Amino acid sequence: MQESEEVGVRKPAEFPLGTQERVVEQLRRAITGGLHAPGDALSEVALAEAYGASRTPVREALKQLQVDGLVEIRPRVGTFVRGLSRREVVELFQIKEVLEGLGARLLAGRGRVVEVDLLEENLSCARRALAEGDLDTCARLTHEFHDLVVLGADNTSLVHRHRRLTDQLAYHRLVAGPSRRPKAFESALDEHRIVLDRVLDKDGFGAEAAMGLHARAGEQAVMAADPWGEDLREA
Repeated sequence: MQESEEVGVRKPAEFPLGTQERVVEQLRRAITGGLHAPGDALSEVALAEAYGASRTPVREALKQLQVDGLVEIRPRVGTFVRGLSRREVVELFQIKEVLEGLGARLLAGRGRVVEVDLLEENLSCARRALAEGDLDTCARLTHEFHDLVVLGADNTSLVHRHRRLTDQLAYHRLVAGPSRRPKAFESALDEHRIVLDRVLDKDGFGAEAAMGLHARAGEQAVMAADPWGEDLREA
């Protein structure tokens, strides 16, 4: 997945070109991978040491991640990994349903492009992982299926918006994943098969509808896992 580049005139850098971008991506992966959970404090000093950078690019990286909805900077208090309320998660999944449905429709209209072959391979590998009881690999592949559908739409703006949205939802999918039983993964893969069959049939609206229904099932799994527990934020 590619990140959009900021348009504008860059002032003379106070740090090596690329350092800020590297810190942004490393910290993004740490947050979306669950290394830093919602509410965790993020120290500029500790991050600078961890990523081998000065505090200036770390500070700028945190500002970028705040724009992306992953961190919250509270003046004179500190910087924290941003959590989502139950309402926010529902709203993001509603947008996810629309974006991924659009991705499936656009992909169906492109014919047998390379992403279609990658989706076939993804589905085959996911079924193998499920049969072997490797639920972690199965979960990773089911998430990658969604990314491939959007990538195959060949729409850069869609890819950028989808990445930002899935980054914001990453922690909640991570919490829901381990709680899903093999039966639930089997249902998810069956739904992937339906989406892929509609794409192969070049049935754009059918693919869009199938992907939308699948996204809704994902929302239900996250809400059932209840990542908020007793600490539910106000909606």
